[in-house]
Amino acid sequence: MKKNLATFVVPVGVVGIVLLLVVPIPAFLLDILLVVNIMFALVILLTTMFVKKPLDFSVFPSLLLVATLFRLGLNVASTRLVLSAGYAGQVIASLGQVAVSGSLIIGAVIFLILVVIQFVVVTKGAERVAEVGARFTLDAMPGKQMAIDADLNAGAITEAEARRRRSEVSAEADFYGSMDGASKFVKGDAIAGIVIIIINLIGGIAIGMVQRGLSIGDAVNTYSLLTIGDGLVSQIPALLMAVSTGMIVTRSNVDADMGSMTSSQLSQSRVAVLIAGCAAIALGLIPGMPIIPFLIIGTLLIFGARRISANQRKAAAASKLASAAAKTTTTTDTTEDLIEQMRVHALEVQLAPDLVELASGTGDDLLSRVRALRRRLALELGIVVPPVRTRDSIDLPPSTYVIKVAGTEAGRGVAPPGKILALGDSLDALPGTSTVDPVFGLAGKWIPAELRHGAELGGATVIDRASVIITHLSSIITKNAARLLSREDVRVLTEGVKSVNPSAVDELIPGLLSLAEVQRVLQGLLSEQVPINDLSRIYESLALRAKVSNDPDGLIEAARASLGPVIAARHIEDSVLRVIMIDPLLEQSMLEAMRPSEVGTQIVMDATRLDTVLSSLKTAVASAEAGGDPVVLVCAPALRPAIHRLVAPAPGGLPILSYQEVTAAHTTIETVGVVRALDPISA
Repeated sequence: MKKNLATFVVPVGVVGIVLLLVVPIPAFLLDILLVVNIMFALVILLTTMFVKKPLDFSVFPSLLLVATLFRLGLNVASTRLVLSAGYAGQVIASLGQVAVSGSLIIGAVIFLILVVIQFVVVTKGAERVAEVGARFTLDAMPGKQMAIDADLNAGAITEAEARRRRSEVSAEADFYGSMDGASKFVKGDAIAGIVIIIINLIGGIAIGMVQRGLSIGDAVNTYSLLTIGDGLVSQIPALLMAVSTGMIVTRSNVDADMGSMTSSQLSQSRVAVLIAGCAAIALGLIPGMPIIPFLIIGTLLIFGARRISANQRKAAAASKLASAAAKTTTTTDTTEDLIEQMRVHALEVQLAPDLVELASGTGDDLLSRVRALRRRLALELGIVVPPVRTRDSIDLPPSTYVIKVAGTEAGRGVAPPGKILALGDSLDALPGTSTVDPVFGLAGKWIPAELRHGAELGGATVIDRASVIITHLSSIITKNAARLLSREDVRVLTEGVKSVNPSAVDELIPGLLSLAEVQRVLQGLLSEQVPINDLSRIYESLALRAKVSNDPDGLIEAARASLGPVIAARHIEDSVLRVIMIDPLLEQSMLEAMRPSEVGTQIVMDATRLDTVLSSLKTAVASAEAGGDPVVLVCAPALRPAIHRLVAPAPGGLPILSYQEVTAAHTTIETVGVVRALDPISA
């Protein structure tokens, strides 16, 4: 019931205010509403003093509008009574008598001073502070968003905490933006009050002389008194609301009310208070000055300085005790801090100071693209890419970025501010700095951003700085996917498979293979850029193979066989798989030359013949790739791991597939080359 009542109070009140503008009310009801108006403004002022942060009173802009409308409605109602009856209730009459104090001129002067204070000092100052606060808050939003995104990417906060902090930043911007607009209500209210006062005075004197037959002196006395009383009863709450506006927009985001914060900050310097007390006593000794007020104030300030000194000594003693108590846990805290500092991040992007704006959340938003990259690679490779820590480094040369994997530099490049990367053959006519694309090794040039359209018309491919970094990062993550797959990642992935295909996991782990052996197999697949997102199929094939042998090469080949169509599909172009084969006699001799080793099977062959084989392969690949289409090397399944170690040790090298994987693709196979070697014995 209470909640429902609170829900309807404000809407009903606003409707009542609107009615107040058009419906006459009796003088006694006007007295009640005027008291409510003054107390309402006083409660708002006191609330602004006791809130700890401006956002704790986020409804203030709306209350300010309602209070202004209420006050203007009362002005209309009081003006109607003043002009029609020459009486507007006891509140207005009493305030007029108090302000006048027997002299109409003194009352008018006091009232004008109050108007000047409210309009020129408080209202103008609050309006300016609200405008500057809104501007600074909006300007600071990108930096705050960047800090939140950086903490989220670094794993320092959760997604829920990031959402909460983003909502706080958005709410703060909305609040100060609303306050900038609401301060205009205060200014308009002050102007409207002055205009209404002039109307009351001139209109009242005219009505008193014309309609009521009063003399000019009686009309001036009567309506001046009512006008001053009406003005005071309106300007007092208006002044309170203006002060409240200035109070709320000048508050900083500290967890303390205004009284506590003022007391603690004014008492932080004992010397300042002591000097002020001595200065007060010295001013009282000037001939003609009243010594007693200065002496009292000076004595109180000196006494306050001594209390501040005593409190500071107590605080220092308490600090020493706290430090002594903390020494017992110093070792533990220091160890934890060292462990955190020693922790090596799986992925890290370091930016030169002039590149930090890339992660500011404006323009080329690097952090949002990193998040999108993590999602894309997770879908493509089947692994959860670790959070990418992004930070600045003053040790880097200008415009330079570095990508680290497990604390080791894996790539470096440049992304000059205000420039874009143009790739193409006809770049000589474009001004800029020549460079080489760090991923594809293509010749390019960093050109001014304003030349983008001209470069595109010239046939160049234009890439922004963030895209350059993201492409480089994507290449490095793909090449190092095997290193990034941790044991914990395998456990999490396995739990995911178990939720949808429990039999595949229960049969394999831990009865046939340990988690470490499964990790080794998955790393072997990722090292050749084979996606592992179909874990159910991989685990089923591993379970069959592990019943025969736990040989790593055999397990990897069994997993690859289950993914054959997927592996081959990545190299198919226009429904054709272009392959390079090995001469059957050479392949048979390689099978006979295979020997086991600590790193897996290897081909033991005469050095001269091995050089001839590699030379023949190089020639066949060069000839096949002249057309620009992808090409793969195919061989027997048992031979594939050994040939991969022999000819394609680096990630991104020549893809090597087995006959089983190629035939599983169910596509057209075109042989574009054959690797041959002369047999030294027969020669």
